[in-house]
Amino acid sequence: MENNYNDNNNLENIQLDNKENKDFYEKIRKKIINYLESEKGRKYKYGKYLLLAPDFFYLLCKLSVNKDVSISSKALLFSAIAYYISPLDLLPEIIVGPLGFIDDVALGAFVLRKIINDTSPELVEKYWLGEKNVLQVIQDVLKVADEMIGSGLWKKIKKLFNN
Repeated sequence: MENNYNDNNNLENIQLDNKENKDFYEKIRKKIINYLESEKGRKYKYGKYLLLAPDFFYLLCKLSVNKDVSISSKALLFSAIAYYISPLDLLPEIIVGPLGFIDDVALGAFVLRKIINDTSPELVEKYWLGEKNVLQVIQDVLKVADEMIGSGLWKKIKKLFNN
Protein backbone atom coordinates (compact mmCIF):
# COMPACT_ATOMS: atom_id res chain seq x y z
CA MET A 1 0.00 0.00 0.00
CA GLU A 2 1.63 3.19 -1.15
CA ASN A 3 0.12 5.66 1.29
CA ASN A 4 1.41 4.02 4.46
CA TYR A 5 4.07 5.59 6.67
CA ASN A 6 5.29 2.19 7.75
CA ASP A 7 4.36 -0.19 4.96
CA ASN A 8 7.03 -2.75 5.62
CA ASN A 9 6.22 -3.09 9.29
CA ASN A 10 5.89 -6.86 9.66
CA LEU A 11 3.71 -7.58 12.68
CA GLU A 12 5.44 -10.89 13.33
CA ASN A 13 8.67 -8.99 13.94
CA ILE A 14 7.16 -6.36 16.24
CA GLN A 15 7.86 -7.10 19.85
CA LEU A 16 4.68 -5.97 21.56
CA ASP A 17 4.58 -6.63 25.29
CA ASN A 18 1.68 -9.02 25.46
CA LYS A 19 -1.06 -10.64 23.42
CA GLU A 20 -3.64 -8.04 24.42
CA ASN A 21 -1.47 -5.17 23.16
CA LYS A 22 -0.65 -7.01 19.96
CA ASP A 23 -4.33 -7.85 19.37
CA PHE A 24 -5.37 -4.21 19.88
CA TYR A 25 -2.56 -2.98 17.63
CA GLU A 26 -3.46 -5.48 14.90
CA LYS A 27 -7.19 -4.77 15.20
CA ILE A 28 -6.74 -1.05 14.63
CA ARG A 29 -4.26 -1.56 11.78
CA LYS A 30 -6.53 -4.09 10.08
CA LYS A 31 -9.55 -1.80 10.33
CA ILE A 32 -7.58 1.08 8.82
CA ILE A 33 -5.97 -1.04 6.11
CA ASN A 34 -9.37 -2.40 5.09
CA TYR A 35 -10.67 1.15 4.80
CA LEU A 36 -7.63 2.33 2.83
CA GLU A 37 -8.04 -0.56 0.41
CA SER A 38 -11.67 0.38 -0.23
CA GLU A 39 -12.59 2.69 -3.10
CA LYS A 40 -13.40 5.52 -0.70
CA GLY A 41 -10.20 4.95 1.30
CA ARG A 42 -7.94 4.99 -1.76
CA LYS A 43 -9.25 8.49 -2.52
CA TYR A 44 -8.75 9.80 1.01
CA LYS A 45 -6.07 12.48 0.86
CA TYR A 46 -4.74 11.83 4.37
CA GLY A 47 -4.79 8.04 4.28
CA LYS A 48 -1.10 7.69 5.03
CA TYR A 49 -1.65 9.42 8.35
CA LEU A 50 -4.42 7.06 9.46
CA LEU A 51 -1.98 4.18 9.82
CA LEU A 52 -0.08 6.20 12.40
CA ALA A 53 -2.97 5.76 14.85
CA PRO A 54 -1.90 2.37 16.25
CA ASP A 55 1.80 3.34 16.28
CA PHE A 56 1.11 6.58 18.14
CA PHE A 57 -1.22 4.79 20.57
CA TYR A 58 1.45 2.18 21.34
CA LEU A 59 4.04 4.93 21.81
CA LEU A 60 1.75 6.90 24.15
CA CYS A 61 1.14 3.75 26.23
CA LYS A 62 4.82 2.83 26.49
CA LEU A 63 5.84 6.34 27.48
CA SER A 64 3.09 6.54 30.10
CA VAL A 65 4.71 3.75 32.12
CA ASN A 66 8.34 4.77 31.63
CA LYS A 67 10.09 5.85 34.82
CA ASP A 68 11.97 8.63 33.01
CA VAL A 69 8.76 10.47 32.08
CA SER A 70 7.63 13.13 34.55
CA ILE A 71 4.34 12.90 36.42
CA SER A 72 2.94 15.92 34.56
CA SER A 73 3.84 14.35 31.21
CA LYS A 74 2.29 11.06 32.32
CA ALA A 75 -0.94 12.89 33.12
CA LEU A 76 -0.92 14.30 29.60
CA LEU A 77 -0.17 10.86 28.15
CA PHE A 78 -3.00 9.23 30.14
CA SER A 79 -5.38 11.93 28.92
CA ALA A 80 -4.39 11.27 25.32
CA ILE A 81 -4.78 7.50 25.81
CA ALA A 82 -8.25 8.08 27.28
CA TYR A 83 -9.14 10.21 24.26
CA TYR A 84 -7.96 7.43 21.91
CA ILE A 85 -10.09 4.76 23.56
CA SER A 86 -13.14 6.86 24.32
CA PRO A 87 -16.07 6.13 22.03
CA LEU A 88 -17.08 9.77 22.44
CA ASP A 89 -14.40 12.00 21.03
CA LEU A 90 -14.62 14.85 18.53
CA LEU A 91 -14.54 12.45 15.53
CA PRO A 92 -15.95 9.20 16.94
CA GLU A 93 -14.88 6.04 15.09
CA ILE A 94 -18.23 4.48 15.92
CA ILE A 95 -19.92 7.07 13.67
CA VAL A 96 -17.36 7.92 10.98
CA GLY A 97 -15.45 4.64 10.91
CA PRO A 98 -11.67 4.60 10.46
CA LEU A 99 -11.70 8.27 9.47
CA GLY A 100 -12.37 8.89 13.15
CA PHE A 101 -8.76 8.01 13.92
CA ILE A 102 -7.50 11.13 12.16
CA ASP A 103 -8.15 13.37 15.18
CA ASP A 104 -6.45 10.76 17.37
CA VAL A 105 -3.38 10.92 15.11
CA ALA A 106 -3.28 14.72 15.28
CA LEU A 107 -3.68 14.61 19.05
CA GLY A 108 -1.00 11.93 19.33
CA ALA A 109 1.48 14.09 17.41
CA PHE A 110 0.58 17.14 19.51
CA VAL A 111 1.09 15.30 22.80
CA LEU A 112 4.25 13.52 21.63
CA ARG A 113 5.83 16.85 20.66
CA LYS A 114 5.17 18.07 24.21
CA ILE A 115 6.64 14.86 25.66
CA ILE A 116 9.78 15.20 23.54
CA ASN A 117 10.24 18.72 24.88
CA ASP A 118 9.87 17.41 28.45
CA THR A 119 12.01 14.27 28.12
CA SER A 120 14.26 13.44 25.20
CA PRO A 121 13.85 12.46 21.57
CA GLU A 122 15.80 9.26 22.27
CA LEU A 123 13.21 8.07 24.77
CA VAL A 124 10.41 8.57 22.24
CA GLU A 125 12.45 6.90 19.49
CA LYS A 126 13.07 3.89 21.76
CA TYR A 127 9.43 2.79 21.54
CA TRP A 128 8.63 3.85 17.97
CA LEU A 129 7.35 1.00 15.76
CA GLY A 130 7.27 2.94 12.50
CA GLU A 131 10.01 2.94 9.91
CA LYS A 132 10.32 6.66 9.30
CA ASN A 133 11.93 8.95 11.85
CA VAL A 134 9.35 9.60 14.57
CA LEU A 135 10.39 13.23 14.99
CA GLN A 136 9.83 13.86 11.28
CA VAL A 137 6.51 12.00 11.34
CA ILE A 138 5.29 14.14 14.24
CA GLN A 139 6.32 17.31 12.41
CA ASP A 140 4.60 16.11 9.21
CA VAL A 141 1.34 15.45 11.05
CA LEU A 142 1.42 18.78 12.85
CA LYS A 143 2.03 20.64 9.58
CA VAL A 144 -1.18 19.28 8.05
CA ALA A 145 -3.33 18.82 11.17
CA ASP A 146 -5.27 22.03 10.71
CA GLU A 147 -6.16 21.13 7.12
CA MET A 148 -6.57 17.43 7.87
CA ILE A 149 -9.22 17.73 10.59
CA GLY A 150 -10.40 21.30 10.15
CA SER A 151 -9.21 24.37 11.98
CA GLY A 152 -12.17 24.54 14.36
CA LEU A 153 -11.75 20.95 15.51
CA TRP A 154 -7.97 21.27 15.72
CA LYS A 155 -8.33 24.35 17.95
CA LYS A 156 -10.69 22.43 20.24
CA ILE A 157 -8.27 19.50 20.52
CA LYS A 158 -5.30 21.74 21.28
CA LYS A 159 -7.36 23.63 23.86
CA LEU A 160 -8.31 20.37 25.59
CA PHE A 161 -4.67 19.32 25.89
CA ASN A 162 -2.86 22.56 26.53
CA ASN A 163 -1.81 22.68 30.13
